[in-house]
Amino acid sequence: MTALAPPPAAAPVADPSVRPTGRAPVLRLAWMLARPGAASPATVVLPIVAFGVTTALLLIVAGGVLMFWRWTNETAFLFQTLSLLALALLVVPLATLGGAAARLSARRRDDRLATLRLLGATTSTVTLVTVVESTALAIVGAVGGVALYALSMPLVGLIPFGGEPIGPTAIWAGPLVVLGVVVGVALLAAISSVVGLRAVVVSPLGVRLKQRPPHTSWVRLLVGVVVVIVAFVVLNNLGVMMDLALVVGALVGAFGVVVAVLGLVGPFAMSVFGRVRLRSARTADQLISARGILESPKVAWRLVGGVAMTSFVAVVAGSGTAFLESMGGGGTEAEDLMVTDVRTGILITLVASFVMVACSVGVGQAAAVLDRRDLYVSLDRVGMPLATMDAARVRSVMLPLGFVAITSAVLGAILVFPLVGWTLIVAPLSLAVIGICFVLGFVLVRLSLLATRPILTNVLAHPERSLG
Repeated sequence: MTALAPPPAAAPVADPSVRPTGRAPVLRLAWMLARPGAASPATVVLPIVAFGVTTALLLIVAGGVLMFWRWTNETAFLFQTLSLLALALLVVPLATLGGAAARLSARRRDDRLATLRLLGATTSTVTLVTVVESTALAIVGAVGGVALYALSMPLVGLIPFGGEPIGPTAIWAGPLVVLGVVVGVALLAAISSVVGLRAVVVSPLGVRLKQRPPHTSWVRLLVGVVVVIVAFVVLNNLGVMMDLALVVGALVGAFGVVVAVLGLVGPFAMSVFGRVRLRSARTADQLISARGILESPKVAWRLVGGVAMTSFVAVVAGSGTAFLESMGGGGTEAEDLMVTDVRTGILITLVASFVMVACSVGVGQAAAVLDRRDLYVSLDRVGMPLATMDAARVRSVMLPLGFVAITSAVLGAILVFPLVGWTLIVAPLSLAVIGICFVLGFVLVRLSLLATRPILTNVLAHPERSLG
């Protein structure tokens, strides 16, 4: 008679009173998720480049403002006031570029973090992994930006003010300012990463399934209209203000707040524009482009928001240039030199604005292709030609670009009207400056679309990287 085999030993039952004490290897998880083998190298390189450019531009602008505030001659107060106005026009777009850098490839990152949540990772682990990854990339980019700032100082020092070059150390902001900008960029990245985690923590499955319907409230438009009306009233009543410091504060504050409001109202305007384009779509590329705008109006705005800011600055700068032209000629040598210096300052503001636009749209376009890689791979598998996909991508950017550029220019004209009048706004020199800025802005965006087409081609050539 065959002996029966002994029953298998029962698996040990875990004592419910004993809880694991080990912590998730946050640094190791952050490295595994950020290393090139885990994602496309572009998703790591692009944020570093964007953070570096943001840091360098912030330091150059801050150094220029501090340079004017070190002046003690008779024209010092005028240039100090104008430097604050330039800062108000540029600091919001630069902060927007920094925020966009922190959100680059956010959907891809959300997918990976949502997978960790579904596998049992705690909220604190996911948060720490995200903060470590985003902050590390920001610090690397910021350090590179400091190096770029140092290398650009001799070139910026060739710019003439007061009849001679300002010198290679004129825009040196000091170690405390440099350290403050680096820390600020790192904090911006950390805060943006935590804010972006809300959807992952609340509903990780919805993130994996791309169930994140966009929401843009009409309250954005209401707030924007109220702010513009208040700014117009303030600028229209500068003459009744007795204190010069109050006039400067009102002038700088009005323009700065309106530039900030552009970013608030922009996504709502994109959602309205997308719905209009969707109803009038007749071809495949028109339909896809309209759907692409409505998929995320905030992303659509970030792709063209830089040109909107530049259009606003162009109207202000063009009107200021026409005003200076009306004052030029027949004055003393000192007055002519002052007018030349102010014109140089306006040109520098426009150049800084266009550098910001070039970086913003280039990085934004590349990130948009990476974020929508699954869509492009799916369309390729059902037989859609690459030319049609690229046409839809171009249409989803260039059409909103024209809409926001014209809207921003009109808004700039409304605010400048109480200061210079309608005659100077439509003066030939003013229109020439505005027209050149429009052409350059559109060319920059179109070139960025051409430059990022190889990324789309690479995504379709390696679809296995797009899934998962």
